[in-house]
Amino acid sequence: MRKIKDQAAVAYSVNRPTEMLFWNEIVCGDSADLLKSIPSNSVDLVITSPPYFQQREYDGGGVGNEKRPDEYVSALMKIFRECVRVIKSTGSIVFNIGDKYEDSSLLLMPYRFAIAATEQCGVTLVNNVTWVKSNPTPRQFKRRLVSSTEPFFHFVKSQEYKYFLDEFLKPVEEPKTNGNGNGTGENVGKKYFLLIEQSKLTPKQKEMARNALEEVIEEVRNSEIQGFRMKIRGIHSEPFGGQDGGRKIQLDKNGFTIIRIYGNPLKKDVIATPVESLKNCPHPAIYPVKIVEEFIKLLTQKGDVVLDPFVGSGSSAVAAFQNERNYIGFDISEEYCLYAQKRLSSVKHQLSLWERNNANA
Repeated sequence: MRKIKDQAAVAYSVNRPTEMLFWNEIVCGDSADLLKSIPSNSVDLVITSPPYFQQREYDGGGVGNEKRPDEYVSALMKIFRECVRVIKSTGSIVFNIGDKYEDSSLLLMPYRFAIAATEQCGVTLVNNVTWVKSNPTPRQFKRRLVSSTEPFFHFVKSQEYKYFLDEFLKPVEEPKTNGNGNGTGENVGKKYFLLIEQSKLTPKQKEMARNALEEVIEEVRNSEIQGFRMKIRGIHSEPFGGQDGGRKIQLDKNGFTIIRIYGNPLKKDVIATPVESLKNCPHPAIYPVKIVEEFIKLLTQKGDVVLDPFVGSGSSAVAAFQNERNYIGFDISEEYCLYAQKRLSSVKHQLSLWERNNANA
């Protein structure tokens, strides 16, 4: 076991329970062992995406390298039982598992796991949320369609679980109010202004980016759109998919592109968001922060504890931190743990820069 320490202070952290060995930390080791050190009924949300069955080799062995599907499910259940033990009666467990083809047939691995979990652990499967990938890997198959969805299973062990439906699928960059019910939106898009200044765009491109950002912020404030995402050349990873699409052309020409989000008021069991890619990330399958944020807002409150036993590139810890929750992350790969901590440190540094600039404004 090795703790990957971060010296940055966590301003929102509630008092650390004396029985908690880990607190706002990324820890390198086998989660099957590390979970045993977590006290029972102490975690508010377990959210994770374990290695998929025989999809790739992971350092140090661990889950995913089993020979048969039943062995894989059995290995997952060993972890899942500990997850059930550590969550509170008001807590939830969210598992994302991808499927695999064998002899041209889907193995239905996610559903084998979900059935085993409900039958063996006394949990209730409340939601099966479908992640729709807007940019799936562009493989060409003659006899089947491209896989562009994955399930997120939401389990609970009692009917006391926290559930904040109004917070689910809200705009990430939602305007704030001034106390009179009028949207002021002081914080909308603030991070992008900082990133524009930190970028290597030309002065003219930076001016264009700021003007475009101000326009889209106004659209959010006027409720014309639900939210947006901005990509800046050299800061964010470039779009991929095998073709030179409009976003890539905009990045090449202007140095940035803006993606507008038009919302649907219905709270559906579908989350549509692209697969993430991060520059220099060693992990082959990055967990989208956007998805983790939605479950965090739906199932927890500020100051709650979020645990990911397969933290990988650190997306769940980043989402927890950005939403003022405490986090614990385990992974068997030291390379992934080091990257996850580096990613967290970068996020915390950007936050401290914004707070400093805001204080001096």
